Amino acid sequence: MWQELLKVMRTIDDRIVHELNTTVPTASFAGKIDASQTCKQLYESLMEAHASRDRVIKNCIAQTSAVVKHLREVREKNLDDLTLLKQLRKEQTKLKWMQSELNVEEVVNDRSWKVFNERCRIHFKPPKNE
Repeated sequence: MWQELLKVMRTIDDRIVHELNTTVPTASFAGKIDASQTCKQLYESLMEAHASRDRVIKNCIAQTSAVVKHLREVREKNLDDLTLLKQLRKEQTKLKWMQSELNVEEVVNDRSWKVFNERCRIHFKPPKNE
């Protein structure tokens, strides 16, 4: 379920090339569309999408880390409990997977910003603080 949520949340990044091709004009159509406004709106959408995904991933990592910590504490008191050990290993695996999603997120974001900058750099300059 978590993977599906991230997939849906990454839709804007998956469709950025199409979005730019359909909304940012080439030189021959430059007068017909306000590319600066279009690029600004896309920039704001990307910023919002990236920030919300980052929050979701980091929140899940924090929650899973707390579960792992708790299970470790309980495990120290019950070294013979194999069910507890399996549960701990499962949560540790989930935590590592979530942490790797941060790396995936970085790659996805970098790709989107590269494409955005290639098409929008002459139409829109992002604020310096972001």
